Amino acid sequence: MNPTTKLSTLPREARDTLFLLVVIALIVLPQVSQLPWWCTALTAAALLWRGKLAVQALPLPSHWWRAGLLLVALAATYASHRTLLGRDAGVTLVVLLLALKTFELRARRDAFVVFFLGFFAMLTNFFYSQSLMTAVAMLLALLGLLTALVNAHMPVGRPPLAQAAKTAGWMALLGAPVMLVLFLLFPRLAPLWGVPSDAMTGRTGLSGSMQVGTIAKLALDDSVAMRIKFEGQPPPQADLYFRGPVLSDFDGREWRPARFGTASRYGVTANLAVSGAPVHYQVTLAPTSRPWLFVMEAATQSPDLPGYQSAMQTDLQWQLDRPVTDLVRYQAQSYSSFRHGPLQPVAGLQAFVDLPPGFNPRTQALAEQIRSDPRHAGASTAQLVQAALERLRSGGYSYTLEPGVYGQHTADEFWFDRKEGFCEHIASSFVILMRAMNIPARIVTGYQGGERNSLDDFWVVRQSDAHAWAEVWQAGQGWLRVDPTSAVAPGRTGAFQRLAAPQGVVAQALGNFSPTLSAQLRAGWEAINNGWNQWVLNYTQGKQLQLLKNLGFTSPSWQDLSYVLLAILVLSSLAGAAWTLWERSQHDPWLRLLARARQRLARAGIPSCAASSPRQLAQQVLASHGSQGQALHDWLMALERQRYAPSSTHSLQPLKQQFKRLPWPA
Repeated sequence: MNPTTKLSTLPREARDTLFLLVVIALIVLPQVSQLPWWCTALTAAALLWRGKLAVQALPLPSHWWRAGLLLVALAATYASHRTLLGRDAGVTLVVLLLALKTFELRARRDAFVVFFLGFFAMLTNFFYSQSLMTAVAMLLALLGLLTALVNAHMPVGRPPLAQAAKTAGWMALLGAPVMLVLFLLFPRLAPLWGVPSDAMTGRTGLSGSMQVGTIAKLALDDSVAMRIKFEGQPPPQADLYFRGPVLSDFDGREWRPARFGTASRYGVTANLAVSGAPVHYQVTLAPTSRPWLFVMEAATQSPDLPGYQSAMQTDLQWQLDRPVTDLVRYQAQSYSSFRHGPLQPVAGLQAFVDLPPGFNPRTQALAEQIRSDPRHAGASTAQLVQAALERLRSGGYSYTLEPGVYGQHTADEFWFDRKEGFCEHIASSFVILMRAMNIPARIVTGYQGGERNSLDDFWVVRQSDAHAWAEVWQAGQGWLRVDPTSAVAPGRTGAFQRLAAPQGVVAQALGNFSPTLSAQLRAGWEAINNGWNQWVLNYTQGKQLQLLKNLGFTSPSWQDLSYVLLAILVLSSLAGAAWTLWERSQHDPWLRLLARARQRLARAGIPSCAASSPRQLAQQVLASHGSQGQALHDWLMALERQRYAPSSTHSLQPLKQQFKRLPWPA
């Protein structure tokens, strides 16, 4: 017997249980990467065990078994999260309890508990991701749970699941307008969850510091960091530098931001001056869990981001008053032509020359060699910078994501031994060399470049576009951007000549078959995701208030949103009541009159059922009241003739009038 035939011959209880287990697996599957490995293993084992019990009609585990599994789940959760409270521990427990509750499926009440626990577990998927794929998966899970819920209310027998699924689909479709109204008008509140903690070690992306040389192989993260929409002609890709954290303090291994206020107290201020026409653009930034705002260098005005307070630091980095834990969208304007920092030497610049003692002696010797070279006698800062860049261009240096693990003297190994690295190695080694030549220098991290999607005209900046470059200080000009990576690999900051993330088997096969089709499919999927981000995830309270403005409100507030929502609910209720009255009026008036007669007879002690005909009722009246019930008998017979007599042309209206005057028995 093949599996399909065997499945079709299972009892209804076993079939329904297997369907519910499949739905639970669909709910849990998107969270596997967020759950502890043992939680996934225990959940899968529990679902498979419960499926085996259903197929083989075996008894459910005893109370002691269930209690033991619960204790194991609680202990393992506490061991993994060091708490039983909070988001991560709570989600782990919810998933486990959902799986273990299936061992108590003895009655309909137990099934309802599983259903509604499943609805809650379904929502926990959005704690970690609000992407379009997650929404589609949870929509399927919702339809599955609704199907199981409808099936549980269906009569005994073996109703097909397709029938329950059809009813569940209609329920979801009828609820869609309510969902749309709530989405548009329900006041937006702060989310009840955050995003997972940042774990960027070994992956491209940004963090608050930069530890050089500890990563043997860098994994490209192809996820979207932000999307940019330019007004008018976008700048050249080589000018797309989006500034993030600026790193100035170096301990020999790790770069960190400057201590707050240390340099500014000694004259190192922003002193930003811009020229030329500004570039206007809109940024849709993915959650970072960091209080950073990325703008194209350089922005003089605070980006327009409702709900956040932002301020520009002395190093031109824009900081927010709290971390970005949701998808946000903001308007900004930047100037490609600018200068900043002090124009003349000040005491605070010494902080950007200091190097830790005992590190990179060969690099310091190289700096002394360059300065003492007769060709560089009396050379300016710009000439020394060009000398270092020329060494990078002609010295056999290469850009790679597999530089190996560096030792204690990272700059020495880069300049003299390995001669390869990614942007962090190159920028760090360059800044160390500059400082060794007594030139103030620092590292700037952020994103560089991007890729234009021709379908929606958005520029997509990915985590793989994370970049590190240098700034050197020059008298009379302030801080100047120097990107030493472009000297090693000009394509890294040029037009689309970038290191690509490794593709999956399907994507690689499709790319080999048709690179154009692969690019078009990717662009289409990116455009769909961008639309989801713009119209769903980024539907903020500001957009709600703008909707009210379009409806005629002059100065809308969240209270107005509540009033509009309440008015819609009241009007919907009134419309529902009117529809109910209309539907009742459309029912068969003859059946309604017969039902009224049954009610009056029931009060007189003459019972009947829905299948009783007027003739049967008339006979009951004569049997119980004799001649006193003759008038009522004749009326019931007339009611039957009006309905069933072939030659009857009488209207029902006279019978309705007679009904009111009949001598009903007490």
